[in-house]
Amino acid sequence: MTARKALGCAAAVVLAIAALAPRPAAAHEGHGKEKSPPPREAPLFEPPAPGTYELPAIRRVSEHTLVGVNGKRAQILDLDPGRATVVSFIYRDCADAGGCPLSLAVMQRLDAALAARPALARRVSLVTVSFDPDHDTPARMNTLRAAMGPRGDWRFFTAESDAALEPVLRDFDQDAVRMVTETGEETSQIQHVLKVFLVDGRGDVRNIYSTGFLDERLLLNDLETVLR
Repeated sequence: MTARKALGCAAAVVLAIAALAPRPAAAHEGHGKEKSPPPREAPLFEPPAPGTYELPAIRRVSEHTLVGVNGKRAQILDLDPGRATVVSFIYRDCADAGGCPLSLAVMQRLDAALAARPALARRVSLVTVSFDPDHDTPARMNTLRAAMGPRGDWRFFTAESDAALEPVLRDFDQDAVRMVTETGEETSQIQHVLKVFLVDGRGDVRNIYSTGFLDERLLLNDLETVLR
């Protein structure tokens, strides 16, 4: 391995490790209007060029079937050689600018960037999964999809219940804890950590992104690196 490649690999590993310990997003109340994505901020770092680094597998996940916006069950991953899936878990009523709105904004920008690169876009799927199935029905997720205006293969999913979603969250190690009152009653608030996953065609998670490292430029370069 050349010195340049080794340096790039080390940088990529640092990004992946940093993403494994992100700050929790705040719990949120209410189920009001769609939140506007936060504005694009100046990048905090310059991502390495595609192919100058490696992305070792972090963990392996399985294929899962959830409910799409049409109310029908479908597989969420593209477990096929030569393909990759970017998976984000969101809470539709999340109001923390550094949480779900940020995730949606970056996914929207990634979708636009992929649309400008059709050869790469044909090999990539974007997936957004709600971890609030009690409120995020297929109809609500379809409304969100329409608001995001996908240009490519960007799918939106929910589940029939928390119990049906739990194996997916456990497999991805995505926390989502419904808050309770002092008397033990469940509320509409959910505590979670912002995570976006890059999964290759074998089911290997090749990177995990969170606040500070969630940038469509890095995602795009990582996709190119993984799919080379």
